[in-house]
Amino acid sequence: MSDAPSHAVDPGPPPPGTDSGLLAPVRAGTGPEALLSDEAWVAAMLEAEVALARAQAALGVIPARSADAVAKAARSARIDTAALARDSRGAANPVVELVPRLTAAVADTDPEAAVHVHLGSTSQDILDSAAMLLAARALAAVERDLARTSDALAALARDHRGTPMAARTLGQHAVPTTFGLKAAGWLSSVLDAAARVRDTARALPAQLGGAAGTLAAYEEYARAAAPREGQPPPGGPALAARFAQELGLADPPIPWHSLRMPLCDLGGTLNAVTGALGKFALDVQTLSRTEIGEVAEPAATGRGVSSAMPQKRNPVLATLIVSAARQVPAYTSVLAQSMLAEDERAPGAWHAEWQPLREALRLAGGAAHTAAELAGGLEVHPAALRRNLELTGGAVVAERLNAVLAPLLGKAGAKRLLADCARRAAAGQGSFGELLSRELPGTPADGLRAGELLDPEGYLGAADGLVDRVLARHAAEGRRRTEGGEPA
Repeated sequence: MSDAPSHAVDPGPPPPGTDSGLLAPVRAGTGPEALLSDEAWVAAMLEAEVALARAQAALGVIPARSADAVAKAARSARIDTAALARDSRGAANPVVELVPRLTAAVADTDPEAAVHVHLGSTSQDILDSAAMLLAARALAAVERDLARTSDALAALARDHRGTPMAARTLGQHAVPTTFGLKAAGWLSSVLDAAARVRDTARALPAQLGGAAGTLAAYEEYARAAAPREGQPPPGGPALAARFAQELGLADPPIPWHSLRMPLCDLGGTLNAVTGALGKFALDVQTLSRTEIGEVAEPAATGRGVSSAMPQKRNPVLATLIVSAARQVPAYTSVLAQSMLAEDERAPGAWHAEWQPLREALRLAGGAAHTAAELAGGLEVHPAALRRNLELTGGAVVAERLNAVLAPLLGKAGAKRLLADCARRAAAGQGSFGELLSRELPGTPADGLRAGELLDPEGYLGAADGLVDRVLARHAAEGRRRTEGGEPA
């Protein structure tokens, strides 16, 4: 054993913890973070209990007075989330411990109504429905921020429709393009992601199946409370439909306790959102490098500073987005694995979904919130775009020259000439354009106007038309939002 003195201080037992986004700043302080807090999960579970009581009351299974008592108790309940979490270890899910707390709160005002709390239900019905409620709210926030992001990207595409720059493939200059087309590419992906968000949100289902997906207990309680000769009791599919209506969720054709396609679909959508935003952010990181300097993040006091290097202006917004985009697929892989759920309820697979789902939703929400800010304030530097475009002395249009020279010099001869000029230019023997101009006289290509062929703005292909197509799609989406009463 070492005789060296220990300078470590025993901190003692840790205080009750919080998760305020200290290690996930992309979501810290954003709307989606609050929407998915422990308190929000408890509130959503209580909403599901209230919706069940109201649905049963509407179908005559329990008195309307009981449903009102459940709703009143849920509104006024003060649940200690830390204590609830600790107590939940005994049942492996929080609903088991929440139900007696709600029942006691109802009994305080209406003892007769207390027997109607959670009537015929099971933990998974409540927790899955709560998860879908929260996912719907988080996706609504994501969709709003994607709309803001797409509006800002559309403005960039429109304003820089004809601003030339170098396209890069495998890290090298390839051919000329426009910044407008680059922004239109970002915009197209964001519009794709937004469409997936809408479709996914619309399909989020309520969960009502009872102990093992047969709705048997719901029907039995309904049969006892409201017998109807020759008719099915109002505790089966009719109750499930009314429950979904109360929550504003979709009514699935069958309980999905171990049929986890909704979670798999939701995970895929969150991957699409963070992937689209991550591509945009990653490009911003690259284009804002000191030696490139084609774009810069919006400036703000204290943003992008370094703890050691006072000269730095780090691309922190892009960094936050990329950090989310790199994490979300890991979380959603758990949701995809939930498809492998044995029997009618899986031990462990269902339980494994909750935290990854929350993290993926929070990260996607934070990324969308941050992307709207980044896109809305992105600074574009046309002079740097032009400077970098001219770095290769005209070699950026070698593809065009190859197409023009091949009929005159032969395909192999044209490629050999251009490759030789590029090699010599790289060796410092002159610019690519100068070397090419010296080689053309005396060849079948003599008389070609090399200067015109070397102009990168003459080789932009269909860039303008492609930008216009994406802008037209964005405009159509804007009209859809306006006609639907959504924020424009």
